[in-house]
Amino acid sequence: MGKKDIFMPQITLQNDLQKRTHHFGSVSEWLTIYLEKEVTTLESSRKVQKRDIEIFIAFMQNSVGSDNCSEWTPRLSRHFISTLQRTRIESGKRHWQDNTINRMLAHLKTFANWISTLINFPLGNPMRKIKSISTGTILNIERAVTPSERRKILDAADLLLEIGGLSKDRNRIKEVKKRKKRKTYRPYRNRAIIYTLMETGMRRAATTSLRIWDIDFDKRILKAITKGGAIHPYPISREGINAIKDYIEKERENDNERYQTSILFLPSKTSRNSSGKLHPNAINYIWNEVSLTAGVSGKTPHSARHAIGVHIIEKTGNPEAVQRQLGHKNATYSLQYSRITEEKLKNVLDDR
Repeated sequence: MGKKDIFMPQITLQNDLQKRTHHFGSVSEWLTIYLEKEVTTLESSRKVQKRDIEIFIAFMQNSVGSDNCSEWTPRLSRHFISTLQRTRIESGKRHWQDNTINRMLAHLKTFANWISTLINFPLGNPMRKIKSISTGTILNIERAVTPSERRKILDAADLLLEIGGLSKDRNRIKEVKKRKKRKTYRPYRNRAIIYTLMETGMRRAATTSLRIWDIDFDKRILKAITKGGAIHPYPISREGINAIKDYIEKERENDNERYQTSILFLPSKTSRNSSGKLHPNAINYIWNEVSLTAGVSGKTPHSARHAIGVHIIEKTGNPEAVQRQLGHKNATYSLQYSRITEEKLKNVLDDR
């Protein structure tokens, strides 16, 4: 193959692009070429990039009536960001979190940089001066489980011992007590996991890595691996340690016949899981099941962590106590639990 043949694809592409520079062309047209000729990442990454840019294209068409590149200006880009930040779902929560918006902006900026090497935007590169949103270190403590929600969730966890894992075929079997329980269901384990999350503030990943020898039952301490890889001792309430004891006595030994591991919370012995360790997504599933029974929505396992921080600061007023419980390396995180939520501030203003 000669040099002429080697450079033919580039020449063909360049000719195609030069034709398009006679008019600005649409963002959609440029996206097609960009994905075909420029993006060399994995298919999964390509799909994310395509989706993110198409969200902007839809916004642009809705805002200015077309997606012609001549309409894409820095002001339009800033309007796109503010629109994403203001968009809410039915429950009133933000549809797009800041980290997601920053990912969109990163893809859009790379795309705009590429186009700007081929055409001249009327007001210059529309993404050149656009900066990512500063996510900072602000904790979303307003998503913390409230005392009322905590009570409901723990009651629902206790209820697992009676109704957890029962058949949901209500039409065929009307009486709850006559429904069969799934053989793979572990009500004591799931109850203990909920108590561990709620009564320690431990992250879900740390919960899956807990080992039975890391528990000091007398001192009520659970030693777990933190986010940074260090070992942190989490004090736990009496109710929490008793829930763990119940699980160990009633379920764990039977499942450990298969796994022979020190991991505390095990999959059922008939599970397809061969590692003997629950995936963090399993914690989400258990949490969501209990939350549904409790009638609590919009809260995650991490909301239980925030609840512990809020509870300690309200009881002690001491950020150091929060730091000791949650294992924050940076005291700034712990200090944020002393921030008053919007709802509490309104209550204070009304209570005069």
